[in-house]
Amino acid sequence: MTDTNKAAPEPLLHIDNLGFSYGEKEILRGLDAQIGTGELVCIVGPSGAGKTTLLQCLSGLRPATSGAVRFRGRPIAGPPAEMAVVFQDYSHSLMPWLSALDNVALPLKSAGLGKKERQQRALEALEEVGLAGSEQKYPWQLSGGMQQRVAIARALAYRPAVIVMDEPFASVDAQTRADLEDLTLRVRQHLDITVLLVTHDIDEAVYLSDRVMVLAGKPTTVADMITVDLGRERDQIETKADPRFAGLRSQVYRLIRRPDAADAALAASGR
Repeated sequence: MTDTNKAAPEPLLHIDNLGFSYGEKEILRGLDAQIGTGELVCIVGPSGAGKTTLLQCLSGLRPATSGAVRFRGRPIAGPPAEMAVVFQDYSHSLMPWLSALDNVALPLKSAGLGKKERQQRALEALEEVGLAGSEQKYPWQLSGGMQQRVAIARALAYRPAVIVMDEPFASVDAQTRADLEDLTLRVRQHLDITVLLVTHDIDEAVYLSDRVMVLAGKPTTVADMITVDLGRERDQIETKADPRFAGLRSQVYRLIRRPDAADAALAASGR
């Protein structure tokens, strides 16, 4: 028998009526969402919708104009210690004069960890992303995909509860992108971490996500939060051949491309 009096667990990340403006220009308005532990949520929307701005607000890198973001029930006033960020431009985020190992270990110094623990965490993180044996290579000796793996390893070395990723695979070729998508799924599954990922690629969003947050409108609102019921085990060929995948892709695309469909979804949800 279900205990109906048992309180629902607090979401790991709670977005409550979030708004953001640049001066008089309103970018985000009234965004609401709850992200649970271990979820992978992709954020999609048209260009200029403020997806990166939203990520910055969620990670404490930029204060919201209105509303609030709570992490483990507490308002975010700056970057939480249990949250790591992976940016799109990996080539500028790595120090070219440091090895892969030292690039991953470097930020841990500011966390007050000793050298031995920093190196151990860096080694474990590089192994997690498939770079065992490449620890002493410099960024310029690595392919673009391998450099982005180093950037992901650096985030994992913090042992975060949440990884926030801003278009992390946009600068690599299609095959490498597919490999990095699968890496993200494996890491999420193995470490049971929460992932928030901004992407312009609708196929990528559906392939990776437990839920897709679709942004639309001006100012930007949450048009819909679409559940992706494709199971935890995904495959680049089999999953994308599933008729449900095509249906979900069309649903997301319709909301982004047709403002009237987004308005109807908002009206139906009562937002």
